Amino acid sequence: MNFEEIFNTIPETEASAPGRVNLLGEHTDYNDGFVLPTAIPQSTTVLLGMSRDSEHHFYSENLNERVTILDTHHSPSGFSSYIFGCIEVLKTAGYTIPPLLVYVKSTVPIGSGLSSSAALEVATLRGIRQLLDLPLNDVEIAQLAQQAEIHYAGVQCGIMDQMAASLADSKHILFLDTRTLERQLVPFPSEAEIVVIDSGVPRTLASSGYNQRRAECEEAAHLLGVTALRDITDAKETEILPKPLCDRARHVITENNRVLEALQGVSPERFGELMNASHASLRDDYEVSVPALDTLVEILQRTPGVFGARLTGAGFGGACVALVASGEGRDIATKAVEEYNHLGNTGRILVPTFEL
Repeated sequence: MNFEEIFNTIPETEASAPGRVNLLGEHTDYNDGFVLPTAIPQSTTVLLGMSRDSEHHFYSENLNERVTILDTHHSPSGFSSYIFGCIEVLKTAGYTIPPLLVYVKSTVPIGSGLSSSAALEVATLRGIRQLLDLPLNDVEIAQLAQQAEIHYAGVQCGIMDQMAASLADSKHILFLDTRTLERQLVPFPSEAEIVVIDSGVPRTLASSGYNQRRAECEEAAHLLGVTALRDITDAKETEILPKPLCDRARHVITENNRVLEALQGVSPERFGELMNASHASLRDDYEVSVPALDTLVEILQRTPGVFGARLTGAGFGGACVALVASGEGRDIATKAVEEYNHLGNTGRILVPTFEL
């Protein structure tokens, strides 16, 4: 069913935002560190109009679910919590937001670590900006989206996902300093493209594990006498910490250094080596991988034409990303998924986009 069939009127505007995949810089954004995400082809689109009563009405095409907001003092759950959160943070920022009709459709995979929530938040805020002609720039859109996720979806996230959804494109890598918000679009390594494969393992522990890792990093920074782990560049300084804090801090410090090296412009072979090192660090020091992810990454890493591969996102399931030789992504992804699924798994190709 389309917007008109659901709401019995036509939309007044629409806006979209992409999902993202992070090539390097995992679990560094909430440590004031550095990240290198890029946009993926899949996106979320919202269509908006003015409600003809005093209530907000939201509809998800993917879920075939309609939500009416009767009481603005209580946040709804599910997909509507992100839309409601965007409206409420705009109100907190001083904007008057009338009752809205919001229709959502998305091709961003949910639960794969590709930031479907950030895509929804940024698309919603872009749509409201257009509908009401609000004076918001793209960085402010990302900051508001982050606040919506923290305060209304209950996820203590960093700024990377929302900045990527708001500022990244699929032809460049976005370098972002999450402390200063200094950023630049940098080219992909020459003669290379990306492959993204969903492991088929839902990220069931991602929320609790994420919060635990964040707390461990904050404790490590406190014990090391710094504001955030980003302020340390030599991993040897972590050796005074007890386990597992020394391991967690070592990952963040070495991961930041990998991002900064890649930023200088390296060969695809070297970029791949950095990705491989990142996965090993996420597996051994940060302990956010799972056997299925390790298996999929191992298959990718030994496939001809692959420069490097790693898990992407919070971990505990979700997707892997690989840097591969230009023009070979489709064949590499197909072969890797076939081998992975032959072992009894249920992987699927997310990027490049094509039907198997």
